[in-house]
Formats: sequence, C-alpha cells, structure tokens
Amino acid sequence: MEVLEGLYYSKDHEWVKVEGDKAYIGITDYAQHSLGNIVYIELPEVGAELSAGNVLGVVESVKAASDVYTPVDGKVLEVNNAIVDDPSLVNNDPYGSWMALVELKDKSQLDNLMTAEEYKKFLDEE
Repeated sequence: MEVLEGLYYSKDHEWVKVEGDKAYIGITDYAQHSLGNIVYIELPEVGAELSAGNVLGVVESVKAASDVYTPVDGKVLEVNNAIVDDPSLVNNDPYGSWMALVELKDKSQLDNLMTAEEYKKFLDEE
C-alpha cells in the first residue's frame, strides 16, 4: 500500500494534506484497495461545518458502502465534483483525488493524527 510522506492519517484511513489554514481530505490507498472498485461517492455541502469524527461523505464500491469521517474540525470550502462524476479516480489516484477542502478550525487537532511512518506501523498491525 502506498503511504505518502507529508500527510496526516487517521485510524479510519483518511488522509489530510495541510496547506496553511486549509486541509484537503481524502481516503488512503489502503481504504480504496479494501473497498475495491468504487462506483459512487457522496460529498458534503459547501459551507457545512464539520466536527472531527463526523461523517464527511459516503463511498460505495461493488463490495460495500463505507462512511468517510472528517479527522479535523472545519468548514467545507470546496468539494471535488470530479470524483462524483468519475468515482474510479479514487481507485486510480487516492492521494490526488481529494474529497473536500476544509478551513481548519484548530490546527492542534493534527497532533491526534498519524504521520506517514506511524500510519505504516498501524497498517502492519491491521
């Protein structure tokens, strides 16, 4: 499984890429691989206020449907409609196919997430 350096990871297999006070959120390579061929994605509304642990969206594959959780508090600034139109983009490039861009409310929440190295160890224990 591919794990990119410089991102933060949750135990629910979401990744967070921070740029200033904004963060892109998506699902990891491990998550997309576990789900199989993704056929449907539901994203939050722009402007939605999310709290860490809330459902960010839904990803459905030929195997199962899975909730995606937001790892940080934030306001949804933008969603990636390209993956709604073509969900297979997440299978092909999970780290390039973000789900939502949020304005971070509390950057200290990033301390609760894993680094790439910690996430690799976490996957080894799964």
